[in-house]
Amino acid sequence: MKPASPSENPEGVDDSPLDPKDVPKLDVAVMDDDKDFCQYMEDILSDEGHTVRFFQHPTDLFRGLSSRRPDVVFLDMKMGEFRGEEVLADLRKAHDDLCVIILTGYPSLDDMRATFRMQVFDYLAKPFSLTEFRETLSRAVSSYGLGQSQQERLRERLGHRIKVMRTERKWGLKDLAHRSGVSISQLSSIERGTHMPSMESLLAICNAFEERASGLLADIGF
Repeated sequence: MKPASPSENPEGVDDSPLDPKDVPKLDVAVMDDDKDFCQYMEDILSDEGHTVRFFQHPTDLFRGLSSRRPDVVFLDMKMGEFRGEEVLADLRKAHDDLCVIILTGYPSLDDMRATFRMQVFDYLAKPFSLTEFRETLSRAVSSYGLGQSQQERLRERLGHRIKVMRTERKWGLKDLAHRSGVSISQLSSIERGTHMPSMESLLAICNAFEERASGLLADIGF
Protein backbone atom coordinates (compact mmCIF):
# COMPACT_ATOMS: atom_id res chain seq x y z
CA MET A 1 0.00 0.00 0.00
CA LYS A 2 1.23 3.50 -0.87
CA PRO A 3 -0.06 6.71 0.68
CA ALA A 4 -2.55 8.35 -1.64
CA SER A 5 -2.59 11.78 -3.15
CA PRO A 6 -4.67 14.45 -1.35
CA SER A 7 -7.54 13.88 -3.78
CA GLU A 8 -7.51 10.09 -3.25
CA ASN A 9 -7.17 8.72 0.27
CA PRO A 10 -8.78 5.27 0.46
CA GLU A 11 -7.01 4.29 3.67
CA GLY A 12 -8.56 7.22 5.54
CA VAL A 13 -5.16 8.50 6.65
CA ASP A 14 -5.35 11.84 8.43
CA ASP A 15 -3.38 14.21 6.23
CA SER A 16 -4.51 17.47 7.84
CA PRO A 17 -1.66 19.98 8.31
CA LEU A 18 0.39 19.95 11.48
CA ASP A 19 1.35 23.14 13.25
CA PRO A 20 4.78 24.06 11.74
CA LYS A 21 6.40 23.78 15.16
CA ASP A 22 5.24 20.13 15.34
CA VAL A 23 6.83 19.11 12.02
CA PRO A 24 9.81 16.82 12.79
CA LYS A 25 13.26 17.45 11.35
CA LEU A 26 13.36 15.79 7.94
CA ASP A 27 15.92 14.57 5.43
CA VAL A 28 14.97 16.32 2.17
CA ALA A 29 16.22 15.85 -1.41
CA VAL A 30 15.63 18.52 -4.06
CA MET A 31 16.19 18.08 -7.80
CA ASP A 32 16.13 21.45 -9.54
CA ASP A 33 18.50 23.19 -11.95
CA ASP A 34 17.67 26.76 -10.87
CA LYS A 35 20.51 27.85 -8.55
CA ASP A 36 18.59 30.83 -7.17
CA PHE A 37 15.60 28.65 -6.35
CA CYS A 38 17.86 26.04 -4.73
CA GLN A 39 19.32 28.76 -2.53
CA TYR A 40 15.79 29.79 -1.55
CA MET A 41 14.91 26.18 -0.68
CA GLU A 42 18.11 25.78 1.31
CA ASP A 43 17.33 28.92 3.29
CA ILE A 44 13.80 27.92 4.27
CA LEU A 45 14.59 24.25 4.92
CA SER A 46 17.78 24.88 6.88
CA ASP A 47 16.18 27.66 8.91
CA GLU A 48 13.54 25.16 10.09
CA GLY A 49 16.12 22.53 11.02
CA HIS A 50 15.78 20.13 8.07
CA THR A 51 18.69 18.42 6.32
CA VAL A 52 18.66 19.15 2.58
CA ARG A 53 20.61 17.82 -0.42
CA PHE A 54 20.43 19.25 -3.94
CA PHE A 55 20.79 17.43 -7.26
CA GLN A 56 20.86 18.70 -10.84
CA HIS A 57 21.31 15.38 -12.68
CA PRO A 58 19.13 12.25 -12.37
CA THR A 59 22.18 10.01 -12.01
CA ASP A 60 23.35 12.02 -9.00
CA LEU A 61 19.84 11.95 -7.54
CA PHE A 62 19.55 8.16 -7.73
CA ARG A 63 23.07 7.70 -6.39
CA GLY A 64 22.20 9.98 -3.48
CA LEU A 65 18.95 8.14 -2.75
CA SER A 66 20.78 4.82 -2.74
CA SER A 67 23.34 6.01 -0.23
CA ARG A 68 20.76 7.62 2.06
CA ARG A 69 17.01 7.49 1.59
CA PRO A 70 15.35 10.88 2.26
CA ASP A 71 11.97 11.45 3.87
CA VAL A 72 10.72 13.51 0.93
CA VAL A 73 11.84 14.45 -2.60
CA PHE A 74 11.00 17.78 -4.23
CA LEU A 75 11.19 17.29 -8.00
CA ASP A 76 11.17 20.07 -10.59
CA MET A 77 9.32 19.13 -13.78
CA LYS A 78 11.12 21.59 -16.08
CA MET A 79 14.90 21.02 -16.07
CA GLY A 80 16.35 21.77 -19.50
CA GLU A 81 17.42 18.50 -21.12
CA PHE A 82 15.82 16.32 -18.41
CA ARG A 83 12.09 15.63 -18.43
CA GLY A 84 10.62 15.55 -14.96
CA GLU A 85 8.05 12.95 -16.03
CA GLU A 86 10.81 10.52 -17.00
CA VAL A 87 12.74 11.13 -13.76
CA LEU A 88 9.52 10.58 -11.80
CA ALA A 89 8.79 7.32 -13.63
CA ASP A 90 12.29 6.01 -12.84
CA LEU A 91 11.94 7.24 -9.27
CA ARG A 92 8.70 5.32 -8.83
CA LYS A 93 10.31 2.12 -10.16
CA ALA A 94 13.15 2.36 -7.66
CA HIS A 95 11.26 3.84 -4.68
CA ASP A 96 7.54 3.28 -5.11
CA ASP A 97 6.59 4.40 -1.59
CA LEU A 98 8.71 7.55 -1.40
CA CYS A 99 6.95 10.87 -0.75
CA VAL A 100 7.39 13.03 -3.87
CA ILE A 101 6.26 16.64 -4.17
CA ILE A 102 6.32 18.23 -7.62
CA LEU A 103 7.74 21.71 -8.25
CA THR A 104 6.82 23.57 -11.41
CA GLY A 105 6.50 27.07 -12.75
CA TYR A 106 4.04 25.97 -15.44
CA PRO A 107 1.38 23.73 -13.92
CA SER A 108 -1.33 22.35 -16.17
CA LEU A 109 -4.31 20.13 -15.47
CA ASP A 110 -3.01 17.43 -17.82
CA ASP A 111 0.40 17.44 -16.12
CA MET A 112 -1.20 17.17 -12.70
CA ARG A 113 -3.39 14.26 -13.76
CA ALA A 114 -0.44 12.42 -15.28
CA THR A 115 1.80 12.81 -12.26
CA PHE A 116 -0.91 12.02 -9.71
CA ARG A 117 -1.34 8.70 -11.52
CA MET A 118 2.27 8.07 -10.51
CA GLN A 119 1.40 8.68 -6.86
CA VAL A 120 2.95 12.10 -6.28
CA PHE A 121 1.80 13.62 -3.01
CA ASP A 122 1.18 17.18 -4.17
CA TYR A 123 2.13 20.05 -6.46
CA LEU A 124 3.80 23.34 -5.53
CA ALA A 125 3.52 25.96 -8.27
CA LYS A 126 6.41 28.42 -8.39
CA PRO A 127 6.51 30.95 -6.94
CA PHE A 128 4.89 29.59 -3.78
CA SER A 129 4.59 31.26 -0.42
CA LEU A 130 6.26 30.07 2.75
CA THR A 131 2.79 29.33 4.13
CA GLU A 132 1.95 27.10 1.14
CA PHE A 133 5.26 25.30 1.51
CA ARG A 134 4.78 24.67 5.23
CA GLU A 135 1.21 23.46 4.80
CA THR A 136 2.19 21.02 2.03
CA LEU A 137 5.13 19.65 4.00
CA SER A 138 3.11 19.30 7.20
CA ARG A 139 0.36 17.39 5.37
CA ALA A 140 3.00 15.09 3.90
CA VAL A 141 4.35 14.44 7.39
CA SER A 142 0.86 13.52 8.63
CA SER A 143 0.00 11.36 5.61
CA TYR A 144 3.29 9.46 5.32
CA GLY A 145 4.31 9.42 8.98
CA LEU A 146 7.54 11.19 8.07
CA GLY A 147 10.11 11.51 10.82
CA GLN A 148 8.69 8.48 12.64
CA SER A 149 10.45 5.21 13.32
CA GLN A 150 9.15 2.00 11.73
CA GLN A 151 7.75 0.99 15.11
CA GLU A 152 5.89 4.29 15.51
CA ARG A 153 4.42 4.06 12.00
CA LEU A 154 3.33 0.46 12.58
CA ARG A 155 1.71 1.28 15.91
CA GLU A 156 -0.13 4.32 14.52
CA ARG A 157 -1.32 2.69 11.28
CA LEU A 158 -2.34 -0.54 12.97
CA GLY A 159 -4.40 1.28 15.58
CA HIS A 160 -6.08 3.41 12.94
CA ARG A 161 -6.89 0.39 10.75
CA ILE A 162 -8.37 -1.59 13.65
CA LYS A 163 -10.57 1.38 14.56
CA VAL A 164 -11.76 1.74 10.94
CA MET A 165 -12.58 -1.99 10.73
CA ARG A 166 -14.48 -1.81 14.01
CA THR A 167 -16.51 1.27 13.05
CA GLU A 168 -17.29 -0.21 9.62
CA ARG A 169 -19.02 -3.05 11.46
CA LYS A 170 -20.71 -0.59 13.83
CA TRP A 171 -19.07 -2.24 16.82
CA GLY A 172 -18.25 -0.46 20.03
CA LEU A 173 -15.06 -1.26 21.93
CA LYS A 174 -17.16 -3.50 24.17
CA ASP A 175 -18.28 -5.53 21.12
CA LEU A 176 -14.71 -6.05 19.91
CA ALA A 177 -13.56 -6.91 23.42
CA HIS A 178 -16.29 -9.56 23.69
CA ARG A 179 -15.38 -11.09 20.32
CA SER A 180 -11.60 -11.00 20.78
CA GLY A 181 -11.12 -11.50 24.51
CA VAL A 182 -8.84 -8.42 24.57
CA SER A 183 -9.75 -5.92 27.29
CA ILE A 184 -11.49 -2.63 26.44
CA SER A 185 -8.66 -0.59 27.96
CA GLN A 186 -6.05 -2.44 25.90
CA LEU A 187 -8.10 -2.07 22.70
CA SER A 188 -8.50 1.64 23.37
CA SER A 189 -4.74 2.16 23.76
CA ILE A 190 -4.08 0.09 20.61
CA GLU A 191 -6.49 2.18 18.55
CA ARG A 192 -4.94 5.42 19.83
CA GLY A 193 -1.55 4.16 18.67
CA THR A 194 -0.06 4.31 22.16
CA HIS A 195 0.24 0.54 22.63
CA MET A 196 1.48 -2.27 20.35
CA PRO A 197 -0.59 -5.45 20.72
CA SER A 198 1.15 -8.69 21.54
CA MET A 199 1.12 -11.36 18.84
CA GLU A 200 -1.59 -13.22 20.77
CA SER A 201 -3.76 -10.09 21.03
CA LEU A 202 -3.26 -9.23 17.36
CA LEU A 203 -4.29 -12.74 16.29
CA ALA A 204 -7.33 -12.59 18.57
CA ILE A 205 -8.38 -9.22 17.09
CA CYS A 206 -7.90 -10.52 13.54
CA ASN A 207 -9.95 -13.62 14.35
CA ALA A 208 -12.74 -11.38 15.62
CA PHE A 209 -12.75 -9.58 12.26
CA GLU A 210 -12.32 -12.89 10.38
CA GLU A 211 -9.19 -11.44 8.80
CA ARG A 212 -5.65 -12.81 8.43
CA ALA A 213 -2.94 -10.94 10.35
CA SER A 214 -0.75 -10.97 7.23
CA GLY A 215 -3.55 -9.31 5.23
CA LEU A 216 -4.08 -6.64 7.88
CA LEU A 217 -0.37 -5.79 7.96
CA ALA A 218 -0.23 -5.68 4.16
CA ASP A 219 -3.19 -3.26 4.14
CA ILE A 220 -1.21 -0.78 6.23
CA GLY A 221 2.00 -1.12 4.24
CA PHE A 222 3.96 -3.62 6.38
